[in-house]
Amino acid sequence: MAFITLNRQKLKENYTHLSELFKARHIEWAIVTKMLCGNEIYIREIIDLGIQEICDARISNLRIVKELNPDIQTVYIKPPARRAIKDVVTYADASFNTELETIKLLSKEAVKQNKQHKIIIMIELGDLREGVMGSELVDFYGQIFELPNIKVTGIGSNLNCLHGVMPSQDKLIQLSLYKQLIEAKFDRDIPWVTGGTSVVIPLIYNHQLPAGINHFRVGETLYFGADLVNGATIEGMHHDVIKLYAEIIEITEKPKIPIGSLEANPSGEIYEVKEEDYGKTSHRAILDLGLLDISTDYLIPEDKDFEFVGASSDMLVIDIDDNDHGYKVGDLVPFDLKYMGALSLLNSSYIGKKVI
Repeated sequence: MAFITLNRQKLKENYTHLSELFKARHIEWAIVTKMLCGNEIYIREIIDLGIQEICDARISNLRIVKELNPDIQTVYIKPPARRAIKDVVTYADASFNTELETIKLLSKEAVKQNKQHKIIIMIELGDLREGVMGSELVDFYGQIFELPNIKVTGIGSNLNCLHGVMPSQDKLIQLSLYKQLIEAKFDRDIPWVTGGTSVVIPLIYNHQLPAGINHFRVGETLYFGADLVNGATIEGMHHDVIKLYAEIIEITEKPKIPIGSLEANPSGEIYEVKEEDYGKTSHRAILDLGLLDISTDYLIPEDKDFEFVGASSDMLVIDIDDNDHGYKVGDLVPFDLKYMGALSLLNSSYIGKKVI
């Protein structure tokens, strides 16, 4: 069975790097665990780091966090579905919101459960996913402050999540000004301006983060050390906290060109024949995972000498040419991962999960 590993020491070192970065700037932060897909083994590793706040976009994952440690503040980071209101109030101490009627339902449920539910209002800054339009913000807030058992603790935004709109100093200053406007208009204190995600971290290093941004929610940079603006690994961080190992289940020297009439394969692809490959052979290795688990677009092989040939639902074929590396059946082939690839693998019950 193919499996992924989480390196405990590298995770801890990445966590320490980020904690020191934020602490030096008086910024609070939370870890986003949605990529872990509710895997209890890995969530326990996150809790053991000492973080006080965990964010997730799945209620079932936040339930696991609360079962493991009820004292951690849990945040549901997308506008709640109405049919999920009861569970949101039960398992999330706070939630991101953009709809007045949804907040009213949260208020009613919080009263029923005798809880105070915190909300962070998300503001649209141009990426056009979730967010209240700035022109509607004052009226929106005016109706929320009177709701029982609801406490507005933050204002926030997401960028680079849908259309790829990048964060900028101007956009984050705008977010901070919205907070000042609401506080002045309603004489209320809003503690958090949660404008920070992994893609915003490079603004810190470039000394471009506005002082008003005092809260971050970080997932990808914690797990991959990623500078999402420059496409590099942040100095002092690890890119390989999470790795994939796939086992070779066959190695055979075969023709480079398929034999027979060619039509579309089950993925709808038609093989393009290269004339220079006629009459040539190479060694092909088959790995024990496939498209059901991950797209090859999200795999980064440690061995840069082999090429991906293709994949079916359960098998991945690589061309290892003359097999100069001496691969054998049963060997493990290691891969680094892109974020969406790790997400696919963690969501698959067919892939083993280990801590090293």
